[in-house]
Amino acid sequence: MSLSRRQFLAASLVAPSVLRSGTGRAIDPIRRPSDKPDLKLSLAAYSYRQGLDLKNPAMTLFEFIDLAADLPLDAVELTSYYWAETTDAYAEKLRAHATKKKLAISGVPVGNNFCVRDEAKYKAEIQKVKDWTARAATAGATTVRIFAGNLEKGDTLGEAQKRVVAAINECCVVAEKLGVYLALENHGGITDTPEHLLELVKPVKSKWLGVNIDTGNFRTADPYADIAKIAPYGVVSQVKTEVSPGGKTADADLARVVKILKDANFHGYVALEYEAKEDPKVAVPKHVKELRKLIG
Repeated sequence: MSLSRRQFLAASLVAPSVLRSGTGRAIDPIRRPSDKPDLKLSLAAYSYRQGLDLKNPAMTLFEFIDLAADLPLDAVELTSYYWAETTDAYAEKLRAHATKKKLAISGVPVGNNFCVRDEAKYKAEIQKVKDWTARAATAGATTVRIFAGNLEKGDTLGEAQKRVVAAINECCVVAEKLGVYLALENHGGITDTPEHLLELVKPVKSKWLGVNIDTGNFRTADPYADIAKIAPYGVVSQVKTEVSPGGKTADADLARVVKILKDANFHGYVALEYEAKEDPKVAVPKHVKELRKLIG
């Protein structure tokens, strides 16, 4: 990472953790280091998931980084599903390649499920997040995007929430040692509303947890209003080109989305995660350029 990126990381992520009141307390809305929003633009590898699928790959993560380097981006998000190896050497190669292309690595998403009741599976999910947090740190990522999961048949919301909070608390110990933020995403399941998401975030006794603001995942009556509710807790954001008010898909108002983030004085990476039907090789460059203009 260049000096400017180190300075950005210090200002946008480390400083907020210091500014929260008290060590080891439940997190509050993040007090930002300045009154001026600071958004950096990233691109999620998941946008090219068809080509990166390890079962039949047409593109490597290194080629994805090359593609991203031709766009007006500050960073890339390297989804864990598409890592061809899980070694430190591979993580270091990804970091070096991104640095060579003048891109930071904004984060590494992990496909975990902390709702599982089976004890062995639950422990395995926790270990998965710990392991990927270490890999993310080796790759130079600033955040690890995590999920809560879905309620199992016969379980109760309250019991599932307890398990999720306990798992996040345990993983945050590792995240703190490595200097990587965990970012819990609003991803349906038991995070289907802002209230349910924050019921998991607020009890966590760590400065190293924040929210990943996924702008396309609320299927509520007013997704924009609900994005605004979680924005004060955000350390990273996934911007999608579609929203689902009442469960019906519609084109997202990207200008409105960016305004919500700026109004919340957001400091952090904003990653385009393209999931619409148009070919990503055609659609992604258009949306990146639009977001670049909106973010400034």
